[in-house]
Amino acid sequence: MKYAENIQQVAALQPDYLGFIFYEKSKRNFEGIIPELPKSIKKVGVFVNEYLEILVSLVEEYQLDAVQLHGDESVEYVKELQIQLSERRALFIEENKHQKKEKNKHFISDEKVEIIKVFGIKDEFDFDVLKPYLDFVDYFLFDTKGKERGGNGVQFDWKVLEKYPFEKPFFLSGGIGLSDIEEVEKIVNSDLPIYALDVNSKFENEPGVKKIEEIKKFKKSLTV
Repeated sequence: MKYAENIQQVAALQPDYLGFIFYEKSKRNFEGIIPELPKSIKKVGVFVNEYLEILVSLVEEYQLDAVQLHGDESVEYVKELQIQLSERRALFIEENKHQKKEKNKHFISDEKVEIIKVFGIKDEFDFDVLKPYLDFVDYFLFDTKGKERGGNGVQFDWKVLEKYPFEKPFFLSGGIGLSDIEEVEKIVNSDLPIYALDVNSKFENEPGVKKIEEIKKFKKSLTV
């Protein structure tokens, strides 16, 4: 998401997550103010090999509910991020415990900031590379490996996922559009631990501007 009016239009459709890209090289790089959103919608910050200090500060500034790591972040990076997010949240709550709960209701919660680690897939994938991350991420996200760090609008071969060996839930991404509803329903109804669908470029008029009616149709058409 990128523009306030479009953000509010998509939010009215009640998605579970809305993504905001904090990566200057992206055509969808977000700069501005996120409008007030329903509490049911989680705000996701998308980052690419960002300095930890900057990432954590942006989580606090925008009150993000999740971070999506779309770069080459190491296990050590993710582990340290998990620690810092936990410590900063605990400190914030302690410092503000005497404030009115209404003022800090976003943070006075048992919910921690979710960590989503992205891996690109083309024709094959070695799932062993995921093992070291299992204890430090909440979800994986599988996208199509391409020239851009996401938003390529191209789908990878979902049959590769049949070999996914873990119980860790994941987001399915990569060029999902209206024409894919039948295939989406098939894979979501399989035994794979698919937690969410990540849609983006196939529902855009231009980078960061979503087609509201098409998203509405996509959501309505899904029976899963």
